[in-house]
Amino acid sequence: MSLSIREQSERLQAESAAQLPADVVEVFSRSSQRFNARGVPAGVVRVGDTLASFTLRNAVGKPVSLEDLVAIGPAVVVFYRGGWCPYCNLALRTYQRELLPRLGAWHATLAAISPQPPDGSLSTAERAGLDFEVLSDPGSRLARRIGIAFEQGEEVLAAQRRLGLDLAEVNEEGSTQLPMPTVLIVDPDRTVRFVDVHPDYTARTEVADIIAALAGTEAETD
Repeated sequence: MSLSIREQSERLQAESAAQLPADVVEVFSRSSQRFNARGVPAGVVRVGDTLASFTLRNAVGKPVSLEDLVAIGPAVVVFYRGGWCPYCNLALRTYQRELLPRLGAWHATLAAISPQPPDGSLSTAERAGLDFEVLSDPGSRLARRIGIAFEQGEEVLAAQRRLGLDLAEVNEEGSTQLPMPTVLIVDPDRTVRFVDVHPDYTARTEVADIIAALAGTEAETD
């Protein structure tokens, strides 16, 4: 039986804690604790809301609209931080392997959105072998509109730069804003059916929860 995303993330956390400098791990841990304590931000899009139309560029620069994504059925929309984030890549690969093959039962599509430019999105798609749309959200404007964008503290940005990551360079428009890891399911009439937001950057929505939302049932638990 394959590991859940949570189980994979826990393994990754343990490996990272052993490999990264201790003070960097402490910075990331403090930041994560602060965001967890604050919880899901007020004003986040809710189930039953109508999602306003948007158009974003895909990995090869082609415009893709919300209407394109819901043309034949519901859209599973995944907001991720970027191709530099190992937890994001872990989740995207899991969705490719375990979620995408099952979406045909609901004529559903899958799309992933990050603040990176199309060339960064292309690198992510190629490295992870993704067969779904990977879209660019310049300046996290769409993420801000649905209430999931946030700004990391300078302490975290400095720790990331120390590890060779400068968000102002990898994100489009030089933005350092990121989306909280989030999954939406949007119906063809643009009604939001499912919302799952994670203030914890290591957490992601499980495949079983997405399938249950598409099927209109409760996810099975161990």
